[in-house]
Amino acid sequence: MANYVVKRVLIAIFTLWLVATITFFLMYMVPGGPFLAEKTPSAATLEALNKKYGLDQPVTVQYKNYMLNLLKGEMGESIKQRGRTVQDIISSGFKVSSRVGGIAILLSVSIGIPLGCIAAINRGKWLDNLIILVATTGIAVPSFVVATVLMVIFSVKLDLLPTYGLTSWQHYIMPVMALAFYPTAYISRLMRSSMLEVLGQDYMRTARAKGLSQAKSLFKHALRNAVLPVVTYLGPLLAYTLTGSFVVERIFTIPGLGSEFISSIINRDYTMIMGTTIFLASLIIIMNMLVDIAYKIIDPRIQLK
Repeated sequence: MANYVVKRVLIAIFTLWLVATITFFLMYMVPGGPFLAEKTPSAATLEALNKKYGLDQPVTVQYKNYMLNLLKGEMGESIKQRGRTVQDIISSGFKVSSRVGGIAILLSVSIGIPLGCIAAINRGKWLDNLIILVATTGIAVPSFVVATVLMVIFSVKLDLLPTYGLTSWQHYIMPVMALAFYPTAYISRLMRSSMLEVLGQDYMRTARAKGLSQAKSLFKHALRNAVLPVVTYLGPLLAYTLTGSFVVERIFTIPGLGSEFISSIINRDYTMIMGTTIFLASLIIIMNMLVDIAYKIIDPRIQLK
């Protein structure tokens, strides 16, 4: 296990360097700049701003300076949000996104896994067909469509829920539902397929032949093996949801990390683009490594090499 963790850490460092390098040079290849707006500043002002943020230097020099600062744990100051460092913006945005995303993940898992099990047990029956229909709809419909429908029903028509901000528990309902709809549908489909495969294994038929009750055989033998594909899916899902769905946060005006990421791209805030990209990549890598370790805990037969 220790050798595996060391190997994964080294691969993670290389992957982060690769992501940071590709993002850095692609960012500078796009025409335009962070100081070009509707009212273009004077040449002297533009020169002073470029010099202040080191944008007057060659791209290779800027890349070297950024990487050296990154090794020190410094991501620099936001170009557009004056006086705020990238670390501070990411920290404040992630706190908001993680609250909404964490609730959405718990909701997705607590609903998706039971629905998948129920569909598998009732294979071919009306209940199975109903769950498949709902799950397929959830996978096919984008999150921004779900968010829009929720706003029309619960805000415009019924006038029950607020449409922006996170100042009360009512503000969380629609964003969480919009974020949780797709992963709930995907987990239920994934769980159904995996459970059907497990139920057809010889050891399950042997357990039933020995007189083990259906409930005990499902929870003691089937569920533990069938949940492994769901655990795999949870790795990238956790990273994506905890950093916030970009579109959902923009629709509900949530001041999370996803909203900051979109704003940084629109405003050409180079340091924020780099910071949020590296943070998201780091989160995905860490979550995937934790998923692999969780695999070993759930099923001791799996060997990590």
